[in-house]
Amino acid sequence: MRAAIFLDRDGTLVETRHYPSRPEDLVLYEGLGAELKALQHAGFLLVLITNQSGLARGYFGWAELERMHETLLATLHRQGVTIDGIYVCPHHPEGTIGELAIECDCRKPKPGMLLRAASELDIDLERSWFIGDILDDVEAGNRAGCRTVLVDLGTERSPESPVRAPTYVARDSLHAVRLVQAVEGIHSSYADLDYRPSRWNSDALLSARSA
Repeated sequence: MRAAIFLDRDGTLVETRHYPSRPEDLVLYEGLGAELKALQHAGFLLVLITNQSGLARGYFGWAELERMHETLLATLHRQGVTIDGIYVCPHHPEGTIGELAIECDCRKPKPGMLLRAASELDIDLERSWFIGDILDDVEAGNRAGCRTVLVDLGTERSPESPVRAPTYVARDSLHAVRLVQAVEGIHSSYADLDYRPSRWNSDALLSARSA
């Protein structure tokens, strides 16, 4: 079994956009490709885990989503990075597309997409990481048994329960990937493992970090 880096898409791998629907809407963060390549060379699988309620809401269709992802994969490929799997939750209970307007087991913060990826790609979840920019990502990763990194976009309050507490918090996506590299011994540079958002009350943070 192999370890994986699970990555949220919007706000983590690519810049935040409001319901992106065109290939040009997915803008990879600068410098991230080289750092992901280092993780891949160290033996980690790279797996995209993304809620896409725009499908359920009728904002775009599967064909548009596939074109977006084809362009994103091509951009990463030019930087020497291969995504080993893409898992999409198209559901939302308030959607307008009948078959997608449901409660499901895959929409984060539920861990369904990670569990499916682990089964299909033979992934050891305890050795894996989930990097995301909201606490729903963190909760999904924690429920699946991964170590978790929250990318601080300034939107999340201090977690109020252990299941939503990240193992680490990063200033941005580049910091998040370098933090994983540091913990895994891939890169020896200082990665500031103790970063916390200034707006969080440190006494309220329920750290999920393992020894």
